[in-house]
Amino acid sequence: MSEIRYVRGDATSPQGKGAKIIVHVCNDLGGWGKGFVLALSRRWPEPEAAYRSWHRDRARNDFGLGAVQFVPVSPFVHVANLVGQHGMRRGSKGVPVRYEAIDTGLATVAGHALELGASLHMPRIGCGLAGGTWSRIEPLIESRLTARNLSVTVYDFD
Repeated sequence: MSEIRYVRGDATSPQGKGAKIIVHVCNDLGGWGKGFVLALSRRWPEPEAAYRSWHRDRARNDFGLGAVQFVPVSPFVHVANLVGQHGMRRGSKGVPVRYEAIDTGLATVAGHALELGASLHMPRIGCGLAGGTWSRIEPLIESRLTARNLSVTVYDFD
């Protein structure tokens, strides 16, 4: 079992050699425009375009809570659009984060990372606009990713 590595930096500039997957959480409404996705879009147009197309064609694909879309942005870097947020607003029904969906998505990410021999890079997923708490997300990462000896780096942006 490996351990989560915490660093200060930008998750859109993943550290290390070899194949890398940048994991982030998306909502289930097709909205893209706040939080970490802005940094992704500034760096690469492909993840946003793929996500919007995936949502638009959702009647004919697997788009939904817990689903993951892998988007290659360079020969050694993929972005994982993980649908782990129901809606976008905090309200009477609580925060948008869906821990079960993140857990399901991380299992899919693990399989893809093992196939590619990739390391995993992410901000504190589910804890920004989604409203989740790291104390609930970190154990999911440990059970789904580091327990399978996958290298995980979490970036805290300065």
